[in-house]
Amino acid sequence: MFVACHKLIIQVPCFNEADHLAATLADLPRSVAGVDHVEILVVDDGSTDGTASIARECGADYLLRFPNNRGLARAFTAGVDACLRLGADIIVNTDADNQYAGADVVKLIRPILEGKAEMVVGDRNPSALKQFSRLKRWLQYYGSFAVRTLSGTDVPDATSGFRAFSRNAALRLNVISDFTYTLETIIQAGKKRLPVTHVPITTNSPRRSSQLFSSTWSYVKRSASTMLRIYALYEPLKVFSYLGGSMIAFGTAPCC
Repeated sequence: MFVACHKLIIQVPCFNEADHLAATLADLPRSVAGVDHVEILVVDDGSTDGTASIARECGADYLLRFPNNRGLARAFTAGVDACLRLGADIIVNTDADNQYAGADVVKLIRPILEGKAEMVVGDRNPSALKQFSRLKRWLQYYGSFAVRTLSGTDVPDATSGFRAFSRNAALRLNVISDFTYTLETIIQAGKKRLPVTHVPITTNSPRRSSQLFSSTWSYVKRSASTMLRIYALYEPLKVFSYLGGSMIAFGTAPCC
């Protein structure tokens, strides 16, 4: 039995994506079975390359612009807030670099339409992505394992930005990180007992390197910090017991 969906809004956070945004928008569906209206919101995170003009020329229904770059997490959050104000029943988030196949929006929202989930994450199957180095595949695997452990979910690709939220899920998730929303929203959804699932998706050939971080080590440090901080909000006793126990053990260890 399908859940009624009057409006789906696909949001596209972007920063200096003038070279890729047109292809991304052209690839997105403008009609989806089970949905009355499909609209597109572009969130321009302080771009200086004419990204906003491309968004207008290529038919985005809404454009939200920041005067300066605020980061992916804040662009994502502002987009979700705008989608809710615009009456979205389902919100899909996708990247502006045309990494994800627009046709998979249909697969992504189906579990929500069927009433089986309130948050759906697209699974790129990172272990099989040729553009990922061995180190990146290893980090993706263990990073996603850590998120599954902390959240109690079974999402295999925790860093995928291609995901869908029901209106209820979007209202209940509150991103506090200024780095990225991907890990935080999964942990929050799991701790708030929102039904979370995943679907296999396809990816297009990469057009550029990541803009989110300057180095792999920087990404690992900030991701680990985000996971620990969010988990501590929901399980403070466990976190501080482990930290306190570790410090006590270290302090009472015999010195050589």
